Amino acid sequence: MQEILKTTLLGLFFGTFGTTIGGILGVVIKKNSNKFLSFILAFASGLMMAIICFDLIPEALGITGLGIVLLGILIGICIMIFCDLVVSKKFSYAKSKSDKKGLLTTGIIVSIGLAIHNFPEGLAIGSGFEASLKLGLSLALAICLHDIPEGISMAVPMKNGGMKKSKVILYVFLSGITTGIGALVGAIIGQISQTIIAMCLSFAAGAMLYIVSGELIPESNQLYHGRMTAVGNIVGFLIGLFAMML
Repeated sequence: MQEILKTTLLGLFFGTFGTTIGGILGVVIKKNSNKFLSFILAFASGLMMAIICFDLIPEALGITGLGIVLLGILIGICIMIFCDLVVSKKFSYAKSKSDKKGLLTTGIIVSIGLAIHNFPEGLAIGSGFEASLKLGLSLALAICLHDIPEGISMAVPMKNGGMKKSKVILYVFLSGITTGIGALVGAIIGQISQTIIAMCLSFAAGAMLYIVSGELIPESNQLYHGRMTAVGNIVGFLIGLFAMML
């Protein structure tokens, strides 16, 4: 029970820390640097790819067979696609409104959508900690970095819509709580059997694979058309590889 509580608190901390930092940046900095944001996104994508290739999938294959691992990866991808579609649909609806009320609605809807989106990320963290402390921390750090731009994307429309800065940061913080809930669920089901842990690890690999290829890389390239995105991706991958070898 103590280990489950510890995993939940770690998932909660990393889930809320990244989004809150992003929220603070969104309300404090008048003009966000696309070059910097692009680098952070690319760095997070490289770090995640290293974790997927050198830790998550090998760890899952060491526990169970290829069939279970592939099934878990597919489930992870499908769930993240579903979450992405929900967020995109709601965001597009709110984005069509150009006045202050529309911007406020955009921020609130995006925060709700990303709160749903954060649950499977928490599940990945929880199952990662069940496999090993190093893997859990690696996943938590990568997801924390990935959450910074998400916090900014929530905070900016709410701030421009006239919401108080303190309230904006509160909303952004609350959206990260579902990561802790996901970590709790991941820790609980991970204790059922080794096969469940392997399924959760491969699910995490699939979810992160979609995050990297469907969100982080396209978004980083859209924000800044320069070498900084490639540099960030390479640096993240190499640091992730080095961390996996420790």
